[in-house]
Order: sequence, then C-alpha cells, then structure tokens
Amino acid sequence: MAITAFVAASLIAHALCFYIFQIVYPPTIALLPPPARVSLISPTSEEGRTQLQWIDAEDPALAFATQRPAEAWLRALPNVRHIPSYLATEPALKEAPPLLVDLRTPSSQPPAAVPIAHPQVPPATSARATTLSFSTELNSLGAPNLPTPSFAASNNEPPDNIRFRVAVGARGDVRYCFRLNASGDPALDEQARQYLMLCRFPGRPTSGESDRSLIWGIATIEWGNDVARPQATSTMEPAGAERHGRQRESIDERGASQSTTGTQ
Repeated sequence: MAITAFVAASLIAHALCFYIFQIVYPPTIALLPPPARVSLISPTSEEGRTQLQWIDAEDPALAFATQRPAEAWLRALPNVRHIPSYLATEPALKEAPPLLVDLRTPSSQPPAAVPIAHPQVPPATSARATTLSFSTELNSLGAPNLPTPSFAASNNEPPDNIRFRVAVGARGDVRYCFRLNASGDPALDEQARQYLMLCRFPGRPTSGESDRSLIWGIATIEWGNDVARPQATSTMEPAGAERHGRQRESIDERGASQSTTGTQ
C-alpha cells in the first residue's frame, strides 16, 4: 500500500514538474535578403548639390583634357594633299661606274713628279702674360705696385687660377694672405703667395677709419703661358754615349790585332 502511494505521488510530482518547467521553442522565421536599392544623386537636396560640386572640382579628367571655350566653334582641318619630299627637293644621283675597267697593274714609277709632302707647321700661340686682379673692396687704394713676375712650375700640367684673401694695412702693404683654393702645383701656390706679399698699394684713405684697421679683399691670379716649365731630361743619351764608347773600343782592338798579325 505504501509503495503504491509513493509511486502515485512520484508520478504526480513529475507531471507537475513537466508542466511547470516545460520548454517552449520559438517558431522558425526565415530572414530574406534586403532588396536592392539604387541611390540617385540629384541637385534637389543640399547634400546632393554638395556631392555634385565636389565631383566636378575633383574630376581628374578635366585637368588632362583641352577645354574649349563655349563661344569657340569647332574648326575642321583643311584637306591637304600629301606632297612627297623627293618632289620638293631633287636628290643628287651618284655617277655610274665605267663599263670598261682598266685591270692593268699600275706602274711603280709613273711618268710624273714625285709629290713632296711638306710638314704643316703649327700656328704660333700668342703670348699671354700672368695677370693679377683685386676685388672691388681694394679699389679705393689705387693701382698697386707689382713686382716683376717670375713663376716656375714643378710639373707640365696646366695650373688652375688661384685666389687669395688678403688684408692691406694702412701703409699699403699686404699684412695677411690666405689661400682660398689650390692651383694643382704646390710650388706655384707658394710663389703666388710670396708675389702677393711683395705688392704695395700707394695708400689708403684714413678718414672715418682707424690706422690700425685692415681692408680685406680677394686677389685672383690668372696664369698665362709665361710660366716656366721643367725641361724633360732624356734617359737615352747616357746609354747611347756608352754604346758609342764600346763600339770605338772594339774597333781599336780589331785594328791592334790586325797590325800584330801583319808584323808577324
């Protein structure tokens, strides 16, 4: 009896739980894709007008296209007939070779005077002296007294024009001389510096300036063809003299031996 009551109570409890805690599944809903939409940019709205103005301003095709003005009419090209170039300028024709060709061997001694080729003498180069010029800062000092130029190069390469920054004192002497560039020959650079240090200016105005102040300027030396070049020494002369001496010794020995044989 107790078991029957327990089973009945258990069934009632399970049925009550199934009723209270039942699962309700939502109905299945199929989501359809959104329909296609087409947006038109029209000038009827403020946003559309702004978008159209931006497209007109940023259109790259307008920058690379030739825009004719509204009042210009399209002009058609004239119908021009093609004219070949050989009708305007007649080409020069080459002469045809002769029909009969002389196949004889030319004579080694033709009956004519032997042409003498005279060597062409190269034209004499005009003498160009070395010049010295100063910048406009030193024009107020007058024309300088320059020493006699005597420059000697240490190589045969043409030197470049050289510039110095000089400072002239109150007595017209060059106090400082700084080289700004090189001529390519250190010996010429030093000779040019010594040449500038020997330059003397007639004087300088002292009004408004102190006697101890210096006037700075630029001195430029343009080299001419009066620069002495080193003479090329030949290394073949001593060898030739030595060979000539040996030949004379051998000739003397032959003469001595022949005279001894004749005496015997």
